[in-house]
Amino acid sequence: MNPLLAKLQPYPFERLRQLFAGIVPPSALREIRLSIGEPQHATPEFIKKALTDALGGLSVYPTTQGTLALRQSIAAWIGRRYQIPVPDAETQVLPVNGSREALFSFAQTVIDGSQPGALVLCPNPFYQIYEGAATLAGAASVVLNTLPENDFTMDFAALPEETWRRVQLVFVCSPGNPTGNVMKLPVWKKLFELSDQYDFIIASDECYSEIFFAEDAPPLGALQAAAQLGRSDYRKLVVFSSLSKRSNVPGMRSGFVTGDAALLKKYLLYRTYHGGAMNPAVQAASTAAWNDEAHVVENRRLYREKFSEITPLISPHMPTRSPDAGFYLWAKTPIADPEFAQELLRQYNVTVLPGSYLARESAGINPGAGFVRIALVADIDECREAALRIADFCRKL
Repeated sequence: MNPLLAKLQPYPFERLRQLFAGIVPPSALREIRLSIGEPQHATPEFIKKALTDALGGLSVYPTTQGTLALRQSIAAWIGRRYQIPVPDAETQVLPVNGSREALFSFAQTVIDGSQPGALVLCPNPFYQIYEGAATLAGAASVVLNTLPENDFTMDFAALPEETWRRVQLVFVCSPGNPTGNVMKLPVWKKLFELSDQYDFIIASDECYSEIFFAEDAPPLGALQAAAQLGRSDYRKLVVFSSLSKRSNVPGMRSGFVTGDAALLKKYLLYRTYHGGAMNPAVQAASTAAWNDEAHVVENRRLYREKFSEITPLISPHMPTRSPDAGFYLWAKTPIADPEFAQELLRQYNVTVLPGSYLARESAGINPGAGFVRIALVADIDECREAALRIADFCRKL
């Protein structure tokens, strides 16, 4: 067996399963699950139709690079969404089987684990795939705490030069999971300057980019920031995006990677051996999804309605605010976060995720401790009911 597997830490939801073992919630209250970021809005009918209409494609092997029609639809969407020149569909766009799979496999492509002390930098709290990808590529993870007092922004100045010299890959997540923070242009500028100075690659996870609350103010993306700063070659930068949250199709496992053409050429080579070709029917449905924006606007309306109603129900009892983007509330708990999650389930049959399970101790603290992540993914009636139960639970505390 690969000895690096022993270094992997338990996944947050495995820890949650163990935390909840033996708890019997009140049978009079139906379960409401706000612990996992699984979109629960209805999948648009036109995407389902595109999927079923293309089932004839199952009789052929798909290419790893995907169809030109899919790549062109993604490239055109990127240009429209970020108001930048349309990327080259041949060299700067690669379909992938969801951003999770791609984030993991990309690290295996670009990390040189034979280099002593190779490091991968992550925000803290973070999506656990970043850490697992680094570990199995032979690198160690180093984290930067994102805290309320610095608006949940990575403080790059906190890392000493000797650490930066060992960094090969930096994962960023904007909009952030779990905090919902969107990276601003000055932060991108500093990160690009550090990349030039220390020669590391930036992997920007943007799977929450299409869940925002003001139609005239979409979140800044990494390619957009690079273009505004005169880096139109996107050197040392790759961006990962997905249809799961945007179009409510998590089961399709469909996303893309874009950015530095030289890096994508190497990544395509890796995927050719890795076996990362997308199902032909999924490619057809994905093409239809990227070509339509009306369903995404409606999806945002539903989230906007939920945050507008739910945040005021929870915030008087648990300090929180609506995120810049994304579908999580990152809420401060009145007791230890694992105990809060346990007792909320035991007494009110609502599940949330302890924040400490999403972070690692660094600089003497676990920045997720004392928070829970509340995923407002259910319909508004379920979210309202859950919020009222959470408020009642907090009042009793």
